[in-house]
Amino acid sequence: MRKHDFPDDLKKTQTELHRAWAEYRTLCRALPWSVEPAPGWPGPKHPHTEEVAPGREDSPGYTPEQAAREADLWARIRELSIQVSTHPHWATLERGPQLVDARMALKHDPDVLAGLGGDALAA
Repeated sequence: MRKHDFPDDLKKTQTELHRAWAEYRTLCRALPWSVEPAPGWPGPKHPHTEEVAPGREDSPGYTPEQAAREADLWARIRELSIQVSTHPHWATLERGPQLVDARMALKHDPDVLAGLGGDALAA
């Protein structure tokens, strides 16, 4: 028996939110380190070992397509977050630790996680 019985539409929206976050993290790993073109810098030399830590290469900045994709994904994450957090289901629960527990449980609900597949969980 499950501790929480979440509505199907809420679980679906939470799954979409997990997917959007996974896609956003994947995109961000592939983007240049700076939104705007920026010069890199050399790594600092350790004073005792003379070992040089990694620095940064120059960043070409985001292309217009990359900037648009990042902005679109971020807007989608905000939209889905609002849908999850304002869902009418939450009004049926008592405020306090039980509500917090339920909100956390939704993120790990077996139906939500089953809808993700391995790629979204790994991202």
